[in-house]
Amino acid sequence: MSESSKRVVITGATRGLGRALTEGLIARGHVVLGCGRSGPDIAALASRFSSPHRFDVVDVAKDAAVAAWAESVILEGGPPDLLVNNAAVMNRPASLWEIDATEFDSLVDVNIKGIANVIRHFVPSMVAAGRGVVVNLSSGWGRSTSPGVAPYCATKWAVEGLTAALAQELPKGVAAVALNPGIIDTEMLRTCWSDDAGRFPKAEVWARSAVPFFLGLGPRDNGRALTVPGS
Repeated sequence: MSESSKRVVITGATRGLGRALTEGLIARGHVVLGCGRSGPDIAALASRFSSPHRFDVVDVAKDAAVAAWAESVILEGGPPDLLVNNAAVMNRPASLWEIDATEFDSLVDVNIKGIANVIRHFVPSMVAAGRGVVVNLSSGWGRSTSPGVAPYCATKWAVEGLTAALAQELPKGVAAVALNPGIIDTEMLRTCWSDDAGRFPKAEVWARSAVPFFLGLGPRDNGRALTVPGS
């Protein structure tokens, strides 16, 4: 992918890594089409970054909502060049048997089904165009495990497998990558590590190297499990 302006779809664009990517991509002249669940946060993004950028309230766990959003985005400007499945939630730190069904279901609905929903409604247009890269955000906990985060680990290991299989299904010119962003000081990490998360880079700092790395992904990376360099 060249550095010419790209259309980039990002889920979970209102905070953490998604917000940092959004700001970094826009600063480099790319068009961001983002979503999030918080109305006020989406309104703030839309106020700061006007057209051709676009931000919508969408819960990726709701297939019908994702379908309507994708249809509108594609009709407005065509398929994305880069599709970033970033939206995710974390369980409260606890042993697996202490996590109730409602909390576990929430992680599965957002972290796994949410990615599948977004792929279902955006990727056909990318396949038809014969181009584009799908980046599914994984985690170090998608390739290893720790106590207290079993539900999150389960969903991120699923992302790795889902992405590897998707890569085998895509035609030439379209790629899918499972990407471990590294360890970054975000609100999500602080739910697990509290103030210890402060030992790691802020999302804004991470984005300085992450944004060009995302933009450099292409068909040759199809099926690879990667990590943002330096993170």
